[in-house]
Amino acid sequence: MYRIGVDLGGTNIVAGVVDEYYRIVGKGKMPTACPRPSWEIINDVALSINMALEEAKISLDEVVSIGIGTPGSVNKKYGIIEYANNLGFDNVPAKDILQSKFNKPIYLENDANCAALGEAKAGAGEGVANFVAVTLGTGVGSGIVVNGKLLNGCNDAAGEAGHMVILADGEQCTCGRKGCWEAYSSATALIRQTKEAMGKNLDSAMWTLVDGDINKVDGRTAFNAMRKNDAAGTKVVDTYIHYLAIGITNMINLFQPEILCVGGGIGNEGESLLEPVRKIVNQEHYSVHSVVQTRICSAKLGNDAGIIGAALLDE
Repeated sequence: MYRIGVDLGGTNIVAGVVDEYYRIVGKGKMPTACPRPSWEIINDVALSINMALEEAKISLDEVVSIGIGTPGSVNKKYGIIEYANNLGFDNVPAKDILQSKFNKPIYLENDANCAALGEAKAGAGEGVANFVAVTLGTGVGSGIVVNGKLLNGCNDAAGEAGHMVILADGEQCTCGRKGCWEAYSSATALIRQTKEAMGKNLDSAMWTLVDGDINKVDGRTAFNAMRKNDAAGTKVVDTYIHYLAIGITNMINLFQPEILCVGGGIGNEGESLLEPVRKIVNQEHYSVHSVVQTRICSAKLGNDAGIIGAALLDE
């Protein structure tokens, strides 16, 4: 028995065929290539699914369901992606479009919720009742599991921690607000912060790391410069970690999960990221005197978490 999970991201569309042991046995990947019309992106979701089936060497008849993890808010009852600012989606009937192509049950969920579900079932949160997953990618996503169930809210839009304000009247966020956690702690934000620092520090090792081409800056540039003891790169990382820790502290204060895991592209930094985050959180969170404390760790499933979680939406 196989299920298909799709991680519809701001950068890439990745589909995976998932077996009953939560293993991905085939993948298909395409660039999201935003901005462009929503119907083009959904058509490429279908193409990525067919690519995954081909790589897995199975037929559509062997698939029981298809789950889609998407940025933004989802109306699961009607299968509509109501709003996804990173994709430019506004009331996109994704379920109807995909059901007409595959004639299989289609499930929609927020992508960060899918990543949280994947990690909860098969990764860092396996066996834990109360769990939070934070994903640091194009945006900042979060998924919240309470007593073993995803927290969806009355309108399936709960868990958008990336759009809680951590600095009033701060940086403009793509959602329309200012000062959102996403505007400071996403990979997009880190790249912006790195470029700004490079513009002010022309002798920084960050320039060498990108061969003098600022367009080559990515989420690793400042961290790699920090490891070379570059002052400007270290300052970028320290500032980034400061804002990341504010958001994580807020999440722990709100939900007190047994485990909070950090994933996504920047999450791949592992202990270089998490060790200093823990130090800040341990000083600032409200439950500092509690015997039981939230464990902050890296996500285990990497980029596969969202695919596995999306595939499990029918459970």
